[in-house]
Amino acid sequence: MKAVWYEATGAARDVLRFGDLPPPEAGPGEVLIRIKTSGVNPSDVKSRAGLRGPIPFDRVIPHSDGAGFIEAVGAGVAPSRIGERVWIWNAAWRRAFGTCAEYLSIPSAQAVPLPDNTGFEAGACLGIPASTAYHGVFADGPVEGQTILVTGGAGAVGHYAIQFAKYGGAQVLTSVSSDVKAAHARTAGADHVINYKTDSVREKIMGLTHGAGVDRVIDVEFGGNLAEVAPVLKSGAVIATYGSMAAPNPAIPFYDLMFKNVTLRMYLVYLLSEVARKQTTDGINSALASGKITHAVAMRVPLTDTAAAHELVEAASEIGNIVIDI
Repeated sequence: MKAVWYEATGAARDVLRFGDLPPPEAGPGEVLIRIKTSGVNPSDVKSRAGLRGPIPFDRVIPHSDGAGFIEAVGAGVAPSRIGERVWIWNAAWRRAFGTCAEYLSIPSAQAVPLPDNTGFEAGACLGIPASTAYHGVFADGPVEGQTILVTGGAGAVGHYAIQFAKYGGAQVLTSVSSDVKAAHARTAGADHVINYKTDSVREKIMGLTHGAGVDRVIDVEFGGNLAEVAPVLKSGAVIATYGSMAAPNPAIPFYDLMFKNVTLRMYLVYLLSEVARKQTTDGINSALASGKITHAVAMRVPLTDTAAAHELVEAASEIGNIVIDI
């Protein structure tokens, strides 16, 4: 099979190799997937660069996200799954071989039916960006009638979080850093967009909510945003945060949050419990089937250009997801 892999960490063009590898077989409880698309996420490029530690296997086929169809099944898996269109989660999480290849064998549960109205390019965006967004929005219950703040609304996760929150019946505020990103966030359905480079997020939110504040925050940068977020939280609010790169060891205003009865949820989408994973995959599929969710695919590149795709993700030069066509 054609594949891209690396055997040492480093710069994309130095370590990523394209060529032929033996195809895998479906073992017990597994499915063999003919991969059609592979999603490139920041975690994939950080692992390849060595920023997540030394290479964990002698050879790594990167990328956790992807989509395709089931070509064969292993013992214990219903043959009726053969031919099924699927999207994939955690393909490269603690595993040597991800989705950046023509074939992938993976536990059957990690191949989720892809709704008929959803293309393979969108399927490559669901394992990390959409799942991170969905869990952040709904992990603490329904959001109908709530006011939700999504920080970084032009990002891959933020764009989905806005849509899922609107799908759930919430009013959505979001913060961005430019007019171009503001326009992108509006395409997701945000009710109000705040440019944090030119406006005070705190003042804008309190004005837009008539002093009430927000019920829930889906936060891309916990430490960096906390000074603006903490004052706008309602009593009983939730902060669901999946990143804090700018301030990895933030000081938390404990009593300010405690006296608002705030719930702080820090989560890593790779480590969802079985119950939370099912809630997320089922919820995403229901939202997709409704036809109300759109997908921001910035660029599709061939498998042979995977190194260039990694460089685009590292540069953060595109708004939307980078998808490899296989």
